[in-house]
Amino acid sequence: MLKKIFKWLIVSLLISIVVFASVVASRQNTTYDAPYPTIAISTDSTVLKRGEYLVYGPGHCADCHGKVDMIDAKERGDIVPLEGGFTFILPVGKVHTPNITPDAETGIGKYKTEELARALRYGVKPDGTVLIDFMPFHNTSDEDLSAIFSYLKTMQPVKHKVPEHEWNILGYIVKAFAIKPVGPDGEVLKAIQPDTSIAYGKYLANSVANCRGCHTNRDLKTGAFIGLDFAGGFQMESPLDPANYACVTPNITPDAETGRMIGWTEETFITRFRAGKSIKHSAMPWGPFKRMSDNDLKAIYRYLQTVKPVKNKIDKTLIDLKS
Repeated sequence: MLKKIFKWLIVSLLISIVVFASVVASRQNTTYDAPYPTIAISTDSTVLKRGEYLVYGPGHCADCHGKVDMIDAKERGDIVPLEGGFTFILPVGKVHTPNITPDAETGIGKYKTEELARALRYGVKPDGTVLIDFMPFHNTSDEDLSAIFSYLKTMQPVKHKVPEHEWNILGYIVKAFAIKPVGPDGEVLKAIQPDTSIAYGKYLANSVANCRGCHTNRDLKTGAFIGLDFAGGFQMESPLDPANYACVTPNITPDAETGRMIGWTEETFITRFRAGKSIKHSAMPWGPFKRMSDNDLKAIYRYLQTVKPVKNKIDKTLIDLKS
């Protein structure tokens, strides 16, 4: 009798595994609906200059999409080809950054502007599938998206085929059930005036430079936020040696005991950004951020002084994964 019960338990378990695997497989290419933003493409020199500044400055596109073997150039903040190919080693598998040059075969030249704008704003790729929420551009203004895409279209196309993402078993499961498109938080601005205000600093920190995205703890399986804003604690792999080193982002809230920037003046903040990388394995895009204007850095600094203080002590920034 017990043998028969055990046999049916095994059969039931196998059936459940097969059914679950079938459901997971059937949901790998789930498609989603999302609006197509109307984003104008311009050839105006002022717009293109703004686009270049955003792409290679606060938007730090080069840090992830820049030519992989040009590490020193990226750390200097140089203009490098955005041919993609950097690999993020995550709990769900290997994620490769795409080629965002206007190459019609291997880059974004094969897509319409509204398809690309939908991907950045709503997290839905041109084929309708979900985009992992690692980029901060959901609330980027229409005017700035126009500048970004207008500039990208002027770049030299680079034929560089990037591999498809390599999901592991956990990745397939997470992709099937946990990753959903993420869209704007409230109404998206048509335009915003760059200045040194707290409001503009909030826009940069949340919707362009991704300060919140890295200085808030996140689930590396889904990209979801799991910590308090700007309180740090997000462990990020080393871009140089991801198998052996990682860095934990510091708390940049104005908490009097555990905030990294307590006692910093605007001048201190700007000077730190101009100095560039101090920790070899840091994933902070110091090169692109060195290109940011003093006014933009002032705006971000002023905004960060207004965010909710969070007591969250980060004991160690550099993590040796071997120990």
